[in-house]
Amino acid sequence: MEYRHRVVLLAGPSGSGKSYIAQRTGLPVLCLDDFYKDGDDPTLPRHDGLVDWDSPESWDAGTAVETIARLAHEGKAEVPVYAIGADRRVATRPFQVTGSPLFIAEGIFAAEIVEECRRRGLLAGAYALRRPRGTTFVRRLARDLAEQRKAPKVLIRRGVALLRAEPAVLRRQTGLGAEAARAGEILQRVAGMVAGHPRQ
Repeated sequence: MEYRHRVVLLAGPSGSGKSYIAQRTGLPVLCLDDFYKDGDDPTLPRHDGLVDWDSPESWDAGTAVETIARLAHEGKAEVPVYAIGADRRVATRPFQVTGSPLFIAEGIFAAEIVEECRRRGLLAGAYALRRPRGTTFVRRLARDLAEQRKAPKVLIRRGVALLRAEPAVLRRQTGLGAEAARAGEILQRVAGMVAGHPRQ
């Protein structure tokens, strides 16, 4: 199937600045974090009775891919609105990519769907944002505290764990087909793609 629109997947460690870089491309941006499963979903991965929100199994990859496919084909779709503090989807909203040949789908689990998006002809490119680990730790903690995502003690403990796990996260994402790149490199690559596609 030929699609009018194609997706650029943007992965990277939590707090690395994916949303900021995605917005800087000037393209429509789909937030893949809105496709987390609800907190009472029986399929959620758990350790010691607690949900492991850093596991790809806490995320609804199938719905994310189907939404990307609908956007690629129709240029519009209803997308979920997820409240991280409440651990659930609280609404839906209309999302459009009409007028742009490309759109960004960004999130920590974006690399999980690289192969399927490529197989279905949806993919224009896939990147994993790489930044110094200390920078990512500070950015993530400041964001999570400002948004009151969880209790401060929980956020600090999780932040330290993610700091230690970051090299493994990037290895997994690149192993799944996302190209590790710095912010400037990603912006240049996306700008080149846009220049090579006529606007719809």
